[in-house]
Parts: sequence; C-alpha cells; structure tokens
Amino acid sequence: MLFEITRSGLAGIFGEDRIATLPATAFPPAAADTEGARLLQTIGVPTGTLLLRQPDEHDGLLPLVQDVVHIEDFEDAAAGAEGAGTWPVIGWLLNAHLALDPVSGKVHAFDPGEGTVQELHTDLSSLVQVTLRFQRLLEEFTFSGDESDESDEEAGFERLGGEVDRIREETSSIDPLPFQDDETVWSVVGDEIAMGQRFKSNSPGARSLYKTA
Repeated sequence: MLFEITRSGLAGIFGEDRIATLPATAFPPAAADTEGARLLQTIGVPTGTLLLRQPDEHDGLLPLVQDVVHIEDFEDAAAGAEGAGTWPVIGWLLNAHLALDPVSGKVHAFDPGEGTVQELHTDLSSLVQVTLRFQRLLEEFTFSGDESDESDEEAGFERLGGEVDRIREETSSIDPLPFQDDETVWSVVGDEIAMGQRFKSNSPGARSLYKTA
C-alpha cells in the first residue's frame, strides 16, 4: 500500500460511526482476497465526500461495471482497463462510478455522462488517504476574522486554497493519479472546496463563512 492507513487512525479523527466498510461476501471471488478489498473490509473509508457502494439487498453483492454502465461505450476510452466489465463497483464520487481492478489494484472512475474512464488511484490506500484529507479539511477548516470584511474573506479563501494545494502536492508526490490533470474527479472536488463549496451547515467553515448559528 502506498499510504499507511489504520482503522484506529480513521476512528480517532472521525469516530467509528463515520467509517464505512464492505463485507468480504460483497466482492466477486476474483476480488475478495485482494489487498484493496481487504482494506475496505477491515479499515474502510470516512463517509461524506465519497459514497461507498452498498451491496445489493437481495444477493449481497456489489454491482459490476457492466451492471451500471454500457461497457461498449468505454471501449475506446478504457486504455488499461481490459476486462473492466467484471470489476466490482465500490463507490461513487461526483458523477463517476469507482471500480476496483482486482489484478492491478488500481481504482478507475467511470463517468457515464461523459463516456470517460480515468485511472484515479494506484491502490485503495490512496483513495482512502485523499478522502480522509479532504473530509477532514471540510470538517475542521474555519474562516477566521471578520469575513464580512472583503480583505479578511479573501485571506480566508487564500488559506483554504493553500490547504487544497497542499493535499494535491503531497498526494501527487506519492501517487500522481488522483490529480494527474484538471479533469480528474478529485481535481474537480478540490476546486469546489477551494471555492467554499461542500462545507456542511454544521461545520466550522460553514458557520464562519455564512454566519449560521
């Protein structure tokens, strides 16, 4: 794994009730015992920005890529995604289905609206790491000073943009895929956060920015 991720580390930040996992029985046999699947079973991901896919209530299985998109639409775009139709779909981010390649361990993002597929993460630890850092930023960042003053508000957004840039740069030094260009789903999420979006109403950032009680 590229990043050191532990269950206790996630729980210490978000609490046990904010961590989502998937059972081993949800994965197809070819993926169930892979490193990425085991990480989702034992460590999980923080809930919020990333939505983990829930197994089907009838058969208890995750959907496969071929169940959620017309795989033929991605044949030209899916370089390095041979056999993608049988990969389990593990989550949802923006408009993209996230699928785990059990052979390489990579996470791919399939956007049915755009007909594109991206190599989004080299392994699952990278997915958890980026999710953790953005989710923590959204929950802990606060705009200080008098945000009704234009200069104070500008300074707050500069600090916020700097935090987003730091996540991008520090992640890219280990795994270049999540922010390999401005079009990846994580790049879009980062841009939205830098603009003051995605803050929940009960977060310090939202309360200080929008002056909620």
